[in-house]
Order: sequence, then structure tokens, then C-alpha cells
Amino acid sequence: MAEQRTDVIIIGGGMVGLTLAVGLADSGFQVAVVEAREPPSWQPGQASNRVSAVTQASQRILDRLGVWEWIAFRRVSPFEAIRAWDAAGHAGVTFDAADRGEPCLGHIVENTLIQDALREAVARRGGVSLYCPVEVGNLDVTAERVRVRLGDGRRLRGSVLVGADGASSMVRAHAGIGVHGRDYGQRGIVATVTTQKHHGAVARQRFLPEGPLALLPLADGRCSLVWSAATVRADELEAMDEPEFSAALTAASEAVLGQVTASVDRAAFPLRRLHAESYVAPRVALVGDAAHVIHPLAGQGVNLGLLDAAALVDVLHQARERGRDPGGYATLRRYARWRRGDNALMQAAMDGFHWLFSNDDPLRSIVRNVGLGATDRLAPVKAMFIDHAVGQRGDLPSLARWRYM
Repeated sequence: MAEQRTDVIIIGGGMVGLTLAVGLADSGFQVAVVEAREPPSWQPGQASNRVSAVTQASQRILDRLGVWEWIAFRRVSPFEAIRAWDAAGHAGVTFDAADRGEPCLGHIVENTLIQDALREAVARRGGVSLYCPVEVGNLDVTAERVRVRLGDGRRLRGSVLVGADGASSMVRAHAGIGVHGRDYGQRGIVATVTTQKHHGAVARQRFLPEGPLALLPLADGRCSLVWSAATVRADELEAMDEPEFSAALTAASEAVLGQVTASVDRAAFPLRRLHAESYVAPRVALVGDAAHVIHPLAGQGVNLGLLDAAALVDVLHQARERGRDPGGYATLRRYARWRRGDNALMQAAMDGFHWLFSNDDPLRSIVRNVGLGATDRLAPVKAMFIDHAVGQRGDLPSLARWRYM
């Protein structure tokens, strides 16, 4: 069987891998994407329990790749404010888009919808070949090239191999890149819930001793629930019947939206932290969860992955424009230096929030309540948080900037 020649081979066809593929194709690269499983399709008649809080920076990336309009036409849920408060006190903080002259802080979007839009975009690009569903049979990386043999016997050859294959990345393992990580001792409960009161386009988060509880507004008036709880408590919640779970959620949310009257598609997943010791190896780069996994309390996981993809597009494009080898180690190191520090900073911030809020220590309770109250009163601090949320700060890739370069 003939060997298919391409520029970049991406293992993993999720949101991050497909974003990278479309961005590279638009920059003139030939790209192959290999995905082992056929993903579930978005269903217009039902809301998925796995959603992302898409920042304005991520929205700009998706818009410039020609997929945001496709997504927005189907179903997005803008949120105009974020309200966060602590279970152990009365102080809280509200971040309002209107305070910065913004229409919203971001959008809640189902992961399946984003993925469907990206797959549709891939189908329109002649520069992308999608191999799905098919397993990877063998990886072979040398100083000059990358070879991938698929489980069905087909063979690919390129100059760059990208691992977009999740937290258990085979690409990372093959490259011999180690990871630092720890288990949070929590599980995340997700569901779509119906509440007595309308959410008012406000994303709400209550910090409980066992972990944060978030109610994210959906377009149909319901909320997407993300409830992080200690493993034993999470198992109890998962095992509850519908009336028990609704009562437990109503109490845990302080009935901020009245009674929770129904929930659908309840599921749970373990929470852990992971960071690759390096984002690159000779001819290999890692993006998204293959490089970093953070606590979901701020909903930044997918956004960080999309920024990874956009940054790698910039780095590879600039290398080729300057006549350099896009797969050269010096080129890939530019990407690693760009993204690793920002991602490590976000991980540290999430770990700090987890340490400060996920406990019933009275001293930490005082600190966090004073901090929340002060943040709510200090306009410059609130403005800084909002600017980060909407993507106006940091060293952003071209696709994510207000002005596209």
C-alpha cells in the first residue's frame, strides 16, 4: 500500500486536534488527522451534558476558521455575568460584562456541537484528510521524518507529529515525555437540570467544602451542572434517584434558582491534574489534554487547548515563511516556550483556588471571604479578571487577537 505524504500528522480528532487541522490547512499545510472513535453527533432535540464555557478569545479562533457562525446558528448560550460565592460565608463577587462594555463574557456551547462544526469545516478543506474511525498501529519518528502505520494498513508520512490524543496520550508516551500529576480525590458530576427560576444569563458558582458547584445557563432556560465533589460524596450523588438528587442539588445551591425540578443525563468523571514535562520532542508537539489537564472549576480546559492549537499554527507558519523546517526542534521549542508558562500559571491558579476553597478550615474560610468581598469592591481587580475572561490579556496567537495578523 502506497505511503500517503503530508506535512503534519495529528493524532486525535477532538475539538483541539480539529481546530489545529483547520488552522494549518488555512495556512497552506497538508494535514492528516487520525481519530480512533467515531464521535457522537450533536442532537438538536436534546442538550448534551458536556459543555464548554467558550471565551471571546476562543470564539475569535472559531470565527476566523469559519465555524462560529455555524455553531451560533444552531445553539449557543451567552452568559452576561458570573456570580461566585462561598458556602461558609456571605461575601461573594459578581463579574458583569456590562462593567467593561461587553455584550457577554462568553458562551456555553455543547462540545458535540463544536466538534460537529469543526468536522464540517474539515470536510470543506482540501488540505485535510480525516482518518476516522481507525486505530494507530505504529509510530516511527526519526530526525528527518514521521511515519504512522494505521490499524487498517494505510501508511502516512509527514514532518511533524502532533499529539492531540488526550490525557492518556500515546504520542506523549512514544516520545518518552513524562508527566507530573495528582488526583484531586474528586469526581465531577455533570447533568442538564431544570430549575424553578430562570437563570437570567448568569453563570453561578458556589464554593462548597467538598468542591465547587457550577450552574451554567443554557439557551432553553435550563442549566448545565458541573458539581465537583469528594469521591465518596460523588458516588452517593450518582446513585441517588431523581427526587433525592434534585433535593440535594437544591440544598447545595442554596436554592439560588429555586427548586431543582429535574435532571437528565447525569454522569461523573474523575478529576485530576496533569502537566507534561515537555510539550515537544524532536518532530513531536503536544496540545490540549495531552500536554495539560486542569481542574474544571474555571472551565478553562478547552480554551487553553484552543490557544495551544492557534499558537502552534503561528509557529509552524512562521517557520515555513522563513524557510525553516517546521518540524525542527528549534521551531517546536518556540511553541513550547510560548504556551507552557501560560498553562502552568493557570494550573497553579486553579490549584490555589482548590486549596483555598475545597475545605472547611475556618482560617481559610476567613481569607477567602475577605478576598471575595474585596474583589467585588475593587473595580480595577474585577476589570482585570473580566479582561482575562474575554481574552484581552496575555500573549495571544494571531487567530485569537482582536486584530487578525
